[in-house]
Amino acid sequence: MTGTEPSAAAEPADRLAAVVRAIPGVADLHSGMFGEVGTYLPGRRVPGIRLTDDTVQIHLSALVGSPIRDVAAAVRRAVTAEYPGLAVDVTVEDVIEPA
Repeated sequence: MTGTEPSAAAEPADRLAAVVRAIPGVADLHSGMFGEVGTYLPGRRVPGIRLTDDTVQIHLSALVGSPIRDVAAAVRRAVTAEYPGLAVDVTVEDVIEPA
C-alpha cells in the first residue's frame, strides 16, 4: 500500500498527515529522533502522527525562514478544524531548507 489508495485516505492518521503537509511552512512530518513517533496501520506506518482517542501529537520539520510559532499555530488550527475536541500537541523537530 502506498498511502494513496482510497482506503488509506479514510484513515484519520492519513487525513491528518495531508492536512499538516498542506500548511505553509511545513516541510514534512518527522518521526522523532529515534523514529518513535508514528501511527501504525496494517502493513504500514504514518510517521509524525501519534493519534489517541483524545489527543494527537504532530511532529514536523519546518522550512527555514518560516515563523515557527505561526506554523505551529496554523497546524493546531487546521487539525482542530478537522477533528474538533482533540487536544493538539505540535513539536517542531527540525528546520530544513526547501527542496
